[in-house]
Amino acid sequence: MNAEGTAGRPLIGLPACHQLIKDMDYHVIGDKYLRAAAIAAGGVPVVLPALGATTAAADLLARLDGMIITGSPSNVEPHHYDGPDSAPETRHDPARDATTLPLIRMALDMGVPTLAICRGFQELNVALGGSLHQRIEEIPGKLNHQAEPSLPLEQRYGPAHGVRLAPEGQLARIAAGLAQPAGEMQVNSLHSQGVDRLAPGLAVEATAPDGIIEAARVVDAPAFALGVQWHPEWQVDRNPFSQAIFGAFGAAARGRAASGAASAGRTQIGKAPNSANFAHG
Repeated sequence: MNAEGTAGRPLIGLPACHQLIKDMDYHVIGDKYLRAAAIAAGGVPVVLPALGATTAAADLLARLDGMIITGSPSNVEPHHYDGPDSAPETRHDPARDATTLPLIRMALDMGVPTLAICRGFQELNVALGGSLHQRIEEIPGKLNHQAEPSLPLEQRYGPAHGVRLAPEGQLARIAAGLAQPAGEMQVNSLHSQGVDRLAPGLAVEATAPDGIIEAARVVDAPAFALGVQWHPEWQVDRNPFSQAIFGAFGAAARGRAASGAASAGRTQIGKAPNSANFAHG
């Protein structure tokens, strides 16, 4: 990564999912995330393979100006948060878990701006010591946060419920720049898993009408570090609130690029950052 290219457009890493397609292993990522990173955040998206322990995380993060942890059809395996066994039909991606959980902790430690979306938000919570509900729809008094799979795509990703923004929180500040700011915003909802116990060091940024935590920030992070349970990347060009979220993340990534932090990190390749925060493995 050269300084000239970084100053113009920050490099944004997006961890891929591992999938078996026709008996072959693939590393895949949704097009909507890559386009949001490129267009709404103004960055150069870089797909990061789900190689688990073979990922040289410190070397990789030293080259990046930001990271987006995407959504996925799979769920975080419950042994990562001491949860009960999943239902037999639950889809998991152990290669992604092994890649993203330590990568998130190291990115926060190194001050890499991070935006976590849906599964990514759940990973953020687990990586920092929180736990998850596996099926919110089975909890008395909670909404069904899943989308009806038989509906057309536009309807599945359409507005599903409101989220109340925490007063004086980061999302409230982001929303304050909109033409019609409000304490409650409409979002889509396509998840079954969700935050149960919020991790230490995270602060609630938004909640659903049933009390489910829909967004949180890392309180003492040295850079932008926010997770949202909904999908702001979906048709981001049509949603001012989503644009504002990606815009704030993109500004933080450009700030890191302009500061030369990532370029300077290249001179430290091979030197791992403080490992004290990586106890969850």
